[in-house]
Amino acid sequence: MAPTLALLALLAPGLVVVALPACDYPAHLWCSSREIAVACQAESRCANLSHPTAPPVELSLYYESLCPACRGFLVEQLFTTWLLLPSETMNITLVPYGNAQEKKVGGKWQFQCQHGSEECLGNMIQACLMHEAENFTTYFPVIFCMESGTSATKNLEACLQVYAPQLDAGRIAACVRGDLGAALMHRNAQLTEALDPPHQYVPWIVINGPFTPVSRRSTRTSCRSRRSARC
Repeated sequence: MAPTLALLALLAPGLVVVALPACDYPAHLWCSSREIAVACQAESRCANLSHPTAPPVELSLYYESLCPACRGFLVEQLFTTWLLLPSETMNITLVPYGNAQEKKVGGKWQFQCQHGSEECLGNMIQACLMHEAENFTTYFPVIFCMESGTSATKNLEACLQVYAPQLDAGRIAACVRGDLGAALMHRNAQLTEALDPPHQYVPWIVINGPFTPVSRRSTRTSCRSRRSARC
């Protein structure tokens, strides 16, 4: 099963569609409108045409901006799944920090990241972007764009122009350079260190609260699909 379909099956098992011989429309159009869904007897399987009765899935992703496995999961699976599902199906929390370490020097927080200073910069840019945008639907496409490119630290302005032109790149840059950026990263460090059980690698995926065997299977599925299994 393709990675995106595997994640869809985990988060919205009712989305699976089976072929119906009486339907005259191709399968990829069954959920394009309610009329076609009814004609193909697929209405109950089209998540975009119905409202979930269960509470939304709470998914938290603990990751690093330059970790290959993290970038692959976010770009190829999580973002695609988020686009396919109704907005009320899933609440996503992004925590860019991962295996970084922090220490206080001269009253200010300093950070050391697994993939070097460039990753620390990428983590902080994304933390400041989330703080500035506030709305998940605004900043997630920008982060997707940043992680999709060759550099996750040098394409902020280009990604903002495409996905969130209303945001001010200067304000985000000021956050990164100032005390606010360090405070946001310290908060991410606290969130990561508070994981129970502690994270062993990234991407570390938590579904509906404490780490569970379900989220472990999801993580391993993601990892097996990447050349670099984990960071």
